[in-house]
Amino acid sequence: MKQYKLLYPLVAVLGNLLIAYVVYFVARLAFLFENWGLFAEGLTHAHLFELLRGGIVFDTSAILYTNVLWVVMMLFPVSRKENPTYHTLCRWVFVVVNTFALIINLCDAVYFQYTMRRTTVTIFHEFGNENNLGSIFGQEALAHWYFFLLAAVLAYGMWRLYITPRLDYRQLKWKPYAVATFLSLLAYAPFCVAGMRGGWTRDVRPITISNANNYCDRPTEAGIVLNTPFALIRTYGFNEFEVPDYFSDEAEMAQIFDPIHHPTDSTFKKKNVVVIIIESFGREYIGAYNKHLDGGHYKGYTPFADSIIAHSLTFTHSYCNGRKSIDGMPSILSSIPMFVEPFFLSPYSNNAISGIADCLNGKGYSTAFFHGAERGSMGFMAFARATKFQNYYGREDFVADKRTVGDEAFDGWWGISDEPFLQYMNLKLSETPQPFMAAVFTLSSHHPFRVPAPYKDVYKEEALPIHKVIRYTDNALRLFFESARKQPWFENTIFAITSDHTNMSNHEEYKTDLGGFCSPVIFYDPTGEMGVGMRDAIAQQIDIMPTILGYLGYDQPYLGFGIDLLKTPAEDTWAVNYLNGIYQYVKYGYVLQFDGQHAKAVYRLDDSLMKQNLLGKVKEQAQMELELKAIIQQYMERITQNRLTP
Repeated sequence: MKQYKLLYPLVAVLGNLLIAYVVYFVARLAFLFENWGLFAEGLTHAHLFELLRGGIVFDTSAILYTNVLWVVMMLFPVSRKENPTYHTLCRWVFVVVNTFALIINLCDAVYFQYTMRRTTVTIFHEFGNENNLGSIFGQEALAHWYFFLLAAVLAYGMWRLYITPRLDYRQLKWKPYAVATFLSLLAYAPFCVAGMRGGWTRDVRPITISNANNYCDRPTEAGIVLNTPFALIRTYGFNEFEVPDYFSDEAEMAQIFDPIHHPTDSTFKKKNVVVIIIESFGREYIGAYNKHLDGGHYKGYTPFADSIIAHSLTFTHSYCNGRKSIDGMPSILSSIPMFVEPFFLSPYSNNAISGIADCLNGKGYSTAFFHGAERGSMGFMAFARATKFQNYYGREDFVADKRTVGDEAFDGWWGISDEPFLQYMNLKLSETPQPFMAAVFTLSSHHPFRVPAPYKDVYKEEALPIHKVIRYTDNALRLFFESARKQPWFENTIFAITSDHTNMSNHEEYKTDLGGFCSPVIFYDPTGEMGVGMRDAIAQQIDIMPTILGYLGYDQPYLGFGIDLLKTPAEDTWAVNYLNGIYQYVKYGYVLQFDGQHAKAVYRLDDSLMKQNLLGKVKEQAQMELELKAIIQQYMERITQNRLTP
């Protein structure tokens, strides 16, 4: 029996890794229960089992990656004298590493509802300049105290159940022990590599986030299959987008889709442009878009937005192109969608890019970007500078202006509250030479959803925590327009109003893969010349820049992945977005879901709950795939080849 004792270190490794699997499984159940409302619809027991089975593949990869140091420590021959202390160190390494993995999984269980995707390394860039994350984390910790209790119980369980090799090193012969452990390490290595890669065959590349869709019926379910350590590991050092080879003929691809616009207009209207990007202002919250909800009794939370929509050009089907704030900026102001990872957080962020500010600079416009947070927050200032905004106004500028209340307007979390900051923007615009182009990104309706103290008794808790701050921001918007109407520049201004992304939902049609991208696209022209009414067409954030430039009569070539909604027939309008490895393409009255190689699903656009998959049954599917492939390849080629300008 003594010879078998030499394998005890390998047995201990396998036993402890089994404990890690249990911890990951419990974390996945916690994730599922925390977000049950996002997945419960149509989730059968059989499909849930399939998702959990898929999760084992990704858990294996994450566990093997995160525990590789510990495994080497366990299977590397160690002398008898060092052993007692050494194995205590091994125990600490195992428990600490896997407790940390558990904690980030539980944190993502809370954060997932805002992004609909597992967290990747881009979060460190997105929030790298924020100094309020500690207080927000503390608040969430109090609200989700049960996760701390769960983490403590599981960490204690790992410590107590940890298996230490039971060997009498005083009697053990060194050479057989060293040979046995070293051979165990060699035998373990190929299994480790296969587990990290997600398979044995040479055709299997290392699995990525998109591979989770092999087990999913819809992209949102990838959140169940994946785990956060895997998502972080797989996106660490991310440095390239994969360029597909759908088309070998550049001319053929450009004939199907070409992002370079060649305007022919010669008469330019020197009208002011104001783009208002409202944090988390999803279509669901706006009554004018949802008269069918709640048996026709739905009022929404935006009485002012409803009133201005009545005098604006809007679209029945309008979407954002991403699920995070940093996705919205390039989409709205540069007509560049988000595919795979946010462009401005990728290594290609230093590419030469243009945007609406850059285009209008060449027409003699004054351009300015407004955001009430500190300079550098969310990377907005860097983006504004890259796209040639001449001026940037943030919290520091608001505080320094003697006409404001200064830092008394700080919301305690992100920056200056929307009402005073929008009034400040009105002041700055009124002293800016015309024509001007300005963009503002609001912040009050950002998590943790706190209204300013004077309004706490005005806007109280409703069905969702976000509803009260949506009401506050809607009122701030009302007060801004009330002040702006008194200014001489107002009548000569067109306003584009949208959101950066959507947020919390309590209606099923907005919890679907496509419903999570439903953002307003509103064009308001006080003169009415741009058009009024709800057009039965599709619109998206990347259409805002081409539509404005087209209306103004801009006559220079520019890059924009969107279309001019004023000059495009309704049947030719479309939208695209990306979620967990799946591209969603909306056109011809259908929604196509495509994983980069194969179509996964086709739904009618009026199938609001996305219940009936018509894959292979729709004649438009082939054309939709062809068009989507051209969009994807144009994007990937241009972003990797630094061709984001005409």
